[in-house]
Amino acid sequence: MSDEGQSDQFNGRLGLIFASIGAAIGTGNIWRFPRMVGANGGGTFLVPWLIFLFAWSIPLVIAEYAMGKRSRTGTIGTFRIFAGKKFAWMGLWTAWISTAIGFYYAVVSGWTIKYFQLGITGALTGEGVDTTEVWNAFLQSPGQVIFFQFLVIVLTLAAIWKGAKAIEKVNFYLMISLFALLFLTLFLSLWMDMEDGSLDGAMFMFTVDFGMLKDPEVWINGLSQSAWSCSAGMGMCITYAVYMSKDEDTVLNAFTMGLANNSISIIAGLAVLSAIFAVSPDPLATVTGGSSAITFLALPEVFAKAPFAPIGPLFMMAGFFLALSFAAMTSMISTVELCVRNFVDHGYNREKSVALTGAALFLFGIPSAMMWIKLDGEGVAFPEFLEVQDHIWGYGLMFSGLFIAFSIWKYGYLRWKSGVEAGVAPPGFKGYLGFGVSAFRDDFINTGDNDMEVGRWWDLLMYLAFPILFSVLMVSYFADMIANTPDVWDPSNPKGLSIILLFWGVIAALFISFNKFLVQRPLYRNIPQGAEVDISTLPGGDDELVVALGEVAPGFEHLNAEKSA
Repeated sequence: MSDEGQSDQFNGRLGLIFASIGAAIGTGNIWRFPRMVGANGGGTFLVPWLIFLFAWSIPLVIAEYAMGKRSRTGTIGTFRIFAGKKFAWMGLWTAWISTAIGFYYAVVSGWTIKYFQLGITGALTGEGVDTTEVWNAFLQSPGQVIFFQFLVIVLTLAAIWKGAKAIEKVNFYLMISLFALLFLTLFLSLWMDMEDGSLDGAMFMFTVDFGMLKDPEVWINGLSQSAWSCSAGMGMCITYAVYMSKDEDTVLNAFTMGLANNSISIIAGLAVLSAIFAVSPDPLATVTGGSSAITFLALPEVFAKAPFAPIGPLFMMAGFFLALSFAAMTSMISTVELCVRNFVDHGYNREKSVALTGAALFLFGIPSAMMWIKLDGEGVAFPEFLEVQDHIWGYGLMFSGLFIAFSIWKYGYLRWKSGVEAGVAPPGFKGYLGFGVSAFRDDFINTGDNDMEVGRWWDLLMYLAFPILFSVLMVSYFADMIANTPDVWDPSNPKGLSIILLFWGVIAALFISFNKFLVQRPLYRNIPQGAEVDISTLPGGDDELVVALGEVAPGFEHLNAEKSA
């Protein structure tokens, strides 16, 4: 049997933690977070943001780890096993939207590498540098943008080519480097902020205006930042859980991942805000000027005024954008691996799957790199096609969290129903609350592998808080769009609501229709040595086409013969 028939796994907990943190940390931690802090009252914003870390992100990550550890498959297989064969399309939805985000995220990642190049060569710190002109010239040069997009994809494919151990090693070095660069940038930023005898940037970030906490918008923004920045409920942790060892502590890892993600955000936010408050006459206007504006226009101007010239500005510029590049790369790695894992689960060669995914990322990302590059009212270039894609798929990914919750709810109901039939569970709604609601937690989380036992609070969050928070998030998003977007129902409006609903509806209809063909193919579980567990009681666990990697699925003996050839 070739290597294709052998299971893949991380070397240990540290590899899993760094890989998971890498999946959670992206450009949003570094450029969106400071903007949200600035727009929502500084330290005031941190209150709901931290609350939703524990109310939304960590509970979902715990669920993802538990599901992936038991299913030992990517998103398609996990939903096929946990929710039943009819719902494999939910995993396909998750895989597709994550990959679709990767189409344009590779372009954004390319921007960060380009600006690292500009920073290290001093092209952003010289006399008379106009950051708007630099940005416009780059964005309006499709050849350059595509080249850096291609470079990102090549680096990503190289990182995941050989599987879990390569992913583990690359994420370890990238995350260590990211932490070091951000701390050094923070040191210089605080130095700048202290030159006038105050730390007004740091004070702003940690000062809470309790009156602003009455504003619902602050809470909604805190929820949205927590939902997106931690990658909770997006399938990334399901994917990495496939490579866990048998006795891996999923609960501790979930808390570690969430707290590390937020720590990076705070370090980055403090570095950015301190530097801006040190040199900008109107720091709040600067920090809330938009994600691209603050990152690629304002920050180079701010970093150019760093102390210890010329070394200080050069280091701050290059170090910040290198850190941003590392954050982008770790997110790209998890995005691509999520897609590749699903191909491998269905019997496809890993190397071919990596190459195919990379080709798709490059080809389908080209429109985001070069189409609809326009100038706003202030003469700043912006990629409208890319923003439209983010507009469509960003919120679409939220449904992946809803699908995870649905799988948990369904499992609890089925366990209670079978318990009633067997005479071990009380009938009625009260019996369901006592037996069914806790079933997932009892069977897949509190299994003896975790030092920290999860209590009833997790049930309350997944069964009650999550659907409420999901509804609030989506309603607020649509309400804001309807209230503030001209011609919001015009299907030709790329920023309208109709185009979002159209894309979502078409994709969902296609995937639901394709589901019956999807489950006709064998599903190969990646089971490390000693990690075999019974899945027969799960809704899709008794499917004869669900087998361990290296085993032969009935009627598909030829696939194994091809691998061995």
